[in-house]
Amino acid sequence: MDVIVIGGGPGGYVAAIRAAQLGGKVKLVEEDKLGGTCLNRGCIPTKFMLRSVETYQTVSQKAQRYGVNTNGVSFDLNQMQTSKQGVISQLVSGIQGLLKGNGIEVINGRGRLSGKNQVTVTLTAGGEQTLTADRIIIATGCCPIVLPVPGADSSDILKVDDLLNMEKLPESIVVIGGGVVGVEMATFMAKLGSQVSIVEMMPQCLPAQDCEIAAVLEKELETDGIKVYSNTKLVKISDGAGGKKIVTTDSTTQPEIEAGAVVIAVGYKPNTADMGFEENGLDLNRSAIVVNEKMETNLPGIYAIGDAVGGVMLAHVAMAEGLVAAENALGGIKSMNYDIVPSCIFSLPEVGCIGLSEAKAQEAGYEINVGHFPFMANGMAKIMGEMTGIVKIIADKKYGQILGAHIIGPQATNLIAEISAAMKLEATVDDIVGLIHSHPSLSEAIWEAAADITGTAIHSLSRRRA
Repeated sequence: MDVIVIGGGPGGYVAAIRAAQLGGKVKLVEEDKLGGTCLNRGCIPTKFMLRSVETYQTVSQKAQRYGVNTNGVSFDLNQMQTSKQGVISQLVSGIQGLLKGNGIEVINGRGRLSGKNQVTVTLTAGGEQTLTADRIIIATGCCPIVLPVPGADSSDILKVDDLLNMEKLPESIVVIGGGVVGVEMATFMAKLGSQVSIVEMMPQCLPAQDCEIAAVLEKELETDGIKVYSNTKLVKISDGAGGKKIVTTDSTTQPEIEAGAVVIAVGYKPNTADMGFEENGLDLNRSAIVVNEKMETNLPGIYAIGDAVGGVMLAHVAMAEGLVAAENALGGIKSMNYDIVPSCIFSLPEVGCIGLSEAKAQEAGYEINVGHFPFMANGMAKIMGEMTGIVKIIADKKYGQILGAHIIGPQATNLIAEISAAMKLEATVDDIVGLIHSHPSLSEAIWEAAADITGTAIHSLSRRRA
């Protein structure tokens, strides 16, 4: 069976590989670089830069605690950029090798739906090529949201891409947007010495996260010298004496913030414009392609995945959707389940979350128990010198079912995987308490948070007693 995949990002290349494994003859169309936004302009480069900052902070501020003398330590931004690009190039080459090894033909150009089972590609090298296939999987990714605010479209307003490739740090910068991208970028720049402000229109940074976790993070941002303007709406961006002037408004005042630079990091939207979708009858909800749980669109034989369908716009979700779409395109029966999706934020400290927040669980009508454990009381966290943060577990009071977990602290993005597995297996807090966790380890904090719910916590004074 012939399969065309439009887009070579995390969802697209995974779908292409799985379709080929299932016996499909696959062509993948990509107009830019394999790996998409995630690999080239998002997940990978941002995490590399944050890892660079974390290393610099460890050596310059924490090394002497371990008897390591590091006088005269400095950072080299150009070397960070060079090393980052080396990692990206290696990963892109790896994807190229995987596609070639699976017999997938890669066509460089912009693909447009041009008829039933038909895709027309405007080739990067010039000219056009028309492809036909039994099945089409759309994985066209996302593009940055453009704010309808005066001055936001000025040519000297920075994008996240610009920050990831800058040769010199701005002395001062305002980050518009306190979501995942905004927080990660603010952390990176503040740790290297820039004066950073965040403007967020919602009541807290990380608006989608548990409020207790967000509060811990905001305190850490302020410790890093970052000024957070929450509940504050952007009104206008104009030129100022020092570079840019940000006019905002909140419920009581209309402060003006001046900085040398401004970056807009308010998120992304599905990249579906000018691709022939609506002209050929594909259902869209605003800019997102409408799909069912099998990733099927309203057009027979056409599937859509990843950021192009909106919803949970995360690379690992796109990969999972790619597997589902490929299986179904080749005759299988698979469905997506979005109930258990981990969310990771690579701030310093990290944040890892899954399932319902405390507020959402209560809104859903659950009677809940909540367990906490501070990393301050964890032996490995003390060894690492990273004691900020907590593990928080929300469970159904009657059965002990785990409804959600929220971690802020060292290696939170790895630790959340234990809760993800537990929720998938329908484990209870009693099941987690029954597991032996290695010592000393950060994972013991998960055991203690679960034990806090059952009243059996050892290294904290539980509010309940077994």
